[in-house]
Amino acid sequence: MRNKIIYVLVSSDLTTDNRVARTCSELYSLGHKLILVGRIKKDSTTLFERTYQTRRISTLVDKGPLFYASLSLRLFFILLFRKVDGILANDLDTLLPAYLIARLKRIPLVYDSHELFTEVPELIERPRIRNIWLSIEKMILPKLKYMTTVNHSIALVFKEKYGILPTVVRNVPYAYTFQKCTRKELGLPEDKFIIIIQGSGLNIGRGVEEVILALRKLENLVLLIVGSGDVIQKAKDLTRENKLEKQVIFIPRIPYQEMMKYTEVSDLGLSLDKPLGMNYMYSLPNKIFDYLQANIPILCTDLKEVSRIVKTYECGTVLEQLNEETLVSELKNLSGNYPLIKKYKENAQSGAKIENWENEKSKLIEILQRAFN
Repeated sequence: MRNKIIYVLVSSDLTTDNRVARTCSELYSLGHKLILVGRIKKDSTTLFERTYQTRRISTLVDKGPLFYASLSLRLFFILLFRKVDGILANDLDTLLPAYLIARLKRIPLVYDSHELFTEVPELIERPRIRNIWLSIEKMILPKLKYMTTVNHSIALVFKEKYGILPTVVRNVPYAYTFQKCTRKELGLPEDKFIIIIQGSGLNIGRGVEEVILALRKLENLVLLIVGSGDVIQKAKDLTRENKLEKQVIFIPRIPYQEMMKYTEVSDLGLSLDKPLGMNYMYSLPNKIFDYLQANIPILCTDLKEVSRIVKTYECGTVLEQLNEETLVSELKNLSGNYPLIKKYKENAQSGAKIENWENEKSKLIEILQRAFN
């Protein structure tokens, strides 16, 4: 059987989406010719070299309804006038053009839903726009043959709403090889208890503001905020207003291996998402597995999928409530309890041997083979 030409569609600029990169690597390993299509933004960095072809397209605008309309049209015409044997669409904002072309050309389509797209706070607050996305979802999802998503809770939501049970492929990273970087090499204090919160979606509702304010009563702690998102400017303003510049260190979005240097020298990883709608309630952030791979304990809010990981491996503490008082109390306890931190680190190390891409990828490979072979 000849190698097939598979187009992978995303709405991001291809820089930091490790889930998409892993998926592309598996498709490439199956012998297919692969074209990954995303967009280019004003602040997009140069892509690292890959074994497959990439293409970044521009859109008329960068956000809002016109952005999504422009993106869909560009993707549709790219796919229409090229040889395409299969499509993998990532998230709802690329699904419509992918579905239309798949029907038109009678080729297989795999849909990977990274979240409950229609339940994000930004859409909940804009019901008219949300109804458009719900209509697209309702029209297409019941007709799909191949679909994946990021955890069991989200898979069950799709099963209940549309009668399709996606294959669960979680966002676990490759088994991590420690880079043995030192705090001194990274310009970090060597005598402080360092806590870290990381990600490319550090937005409102992720607990960033609360942990910054808690630092006013935690003089021996330093917070690393590594990544990008809507909350960064507000976080910088809060830091300055409370004179916490020596305790809060901002590191912009950087490649994964560079980010993990900071993770592995930290004492504690934070995942403090609030239950703002179903998407956050059922989320399972990539950083949870990154913390495991770096063998650092986790402090998290009581979201179903996140707390399940932390409790299963006994690798951290679950906060029943997220506020300044509970954060101060728990961070004081953890930063002063080195036997407990040692235990959590050892348990995280055990969890890392299980929660890695080498063990997870077989589920993805199976569905890709069924769809494209």
